[in-house]
Amino acid sequence: MLRLFRPILFICGILALVMAGLLLAPTLYGYAIQDPEYRAFGFAAGIALVCGLGLILLGREERFNLNSRQLYLLTSLSWLMLSFAGALPLVLIDHPLTLTDAIFETVSGITTTGSTVLSHLDHVPRPILLWRSILQWVGGLGVIGMAVSILPFLRVGGMRLFQTESSDWSEKSMPRFHEMARGLLAVYLLISVLCALSYWAAGMTPFDAINHAMTTVSTGGYATDDRSMGRFSNTILWISVLFMMLGSLPFTLYVRFLAQRRLRVLVDQQAKGFIYIVLFLVLLLTIEQLVVGERGLFEVLTHAAFNIVSIITTTGYASTDYTLWGEFSIGIFFMVTFIGGCSGSTAGGMKIFRFQLSYLFLADQMHKLVHPRSVSAIRYNGKPIPDDIISSAVAFSFLFFIVLAATTLALTWIGVDFLTAFTGAITALTNVGPGLGETIGPAGNFAALPDAAKWLLSFAMILGRLELLTVMVLLSPVFWRG
Repeated sequence: MLRLFRPILFICGILALVMAGLLLAPTLYGYAIQDPEYRAFGFAAGIALVCGLGLILLGREERFNLNSRQLYLLTSLSWLMLSFAGALPLVLIDHPLTLTDAIFETVSGITTTGSTVLSHLDHVPRPILLWRSILQWVGGLGVIGMAVSILPFLRVGGMRLFQTESSDWSEKSMPRFHEMARGLLAVYLLISVLCALSYWAAGMTPFDAINHAMTTVSTGGYATDDRSMGRFSNTILWISVLFMMLGSLPFTLYVRFLAQRRLRVLVDQQAKGFIYIVLFLVLLLTIEQLVVGERGLFEVLTHAAFNIVSIITTTGYASTDYTLWGEFSIGIFFMVTFIGGCSGSTAGGMKIFRFQLSYLFLADQMHKLVHPRSVSAIRYNGKPIPDDIISSAVAFSFLFFIVLAATTLALTWIGVDFLTAFTGAITALTNVGPGLGETIGPAGNFAALPDAAKWLLSFAMILGRLELLTVMVLLSPVFWRG
């Protein structure tokens, strides 16, 4: 058993050291602006440093290779470790959050969900606001790395469709993996910097621009004010739309484009499908709001585009309380919550490729009903799709709705009303952020929920972020007997 966990402890130790380094940012910023909360962040950095060194010493080996069982464990335990390490400063500040609220806020940040228990954000110490944004930015980068390297190896996720994974974890694959990792980091940094500069040029303060750039590109949705993005101009909303979309497209496309400098590498069936769905939904909602409302075309288009993109990319920003737009609009936003962005992006949700595969599979079945003797192959991006990818998509969809039903029932058993329980479960599993209703809608937050509900939703957020199967397999007796 120790041999199974030793490499995992070593890598978790490295991640703890990374968290210690990241905690220095709000520490130094707090010290620079003379905010006393910098002490809590400095103390948390010290704890993370000591724990990280301890884990490295416990798991140190001259050489090791990770097998699939260890990768399943590493993927889940690393996110748990990051969540607890990220919560440290929130329980050490002068007016600390409870352990439950600190864990919920951190899990929501690191999974880029964006649900929050904090209110009156304009009065929250700035180092705390900066730390929340850093958590989401790091979480977004971690999601991309996980999607293109670990999940394909475990036969989970969608990047196997695009031939970008490093599914061989032997030594010969490491240069390729390192090259891809460097490219992803460079692209992520570049888009984040461009977003921050664009926000600043459009009128945000440097502090707001940096924070919102990190939470926009990561499609996380944490803001520095209770009004979310509603206090900013239409120009800033359109900038946000652009960078939320960029964060929701496969980052491997950007890496390939920078490497080859040819536009044809950007042609991708998943990306095109995502853009077409967004355009259709924005047009539909704009027309509906023009018919029933009294606002001008540009105003309606701006808020329709911003809020649709925010929800479908699982960012979770809001420019206004869209639940007041009418029942049809609420229905659209409810359905959009399930969709999500592209595989290999920072976005959550069920992912566009699964809906595309389901459509192709349904069309193929209809064709075989009419022509039972025909032989056909389902193709995606011009390539035949292996049967196991179709099976994986079907299994994920089935498991998603089973977990959704179980989470909803558990929340109602705790005492949460059905609307809050149902939409809270959805928004946690899809990593969107706001739900529906007065409590957890775009104008509310999750502070009023019972502690048991917050722990359950925290677990659901990690489940959704890790594509369900990665965590659920750990609960199987077969895994531990292997």
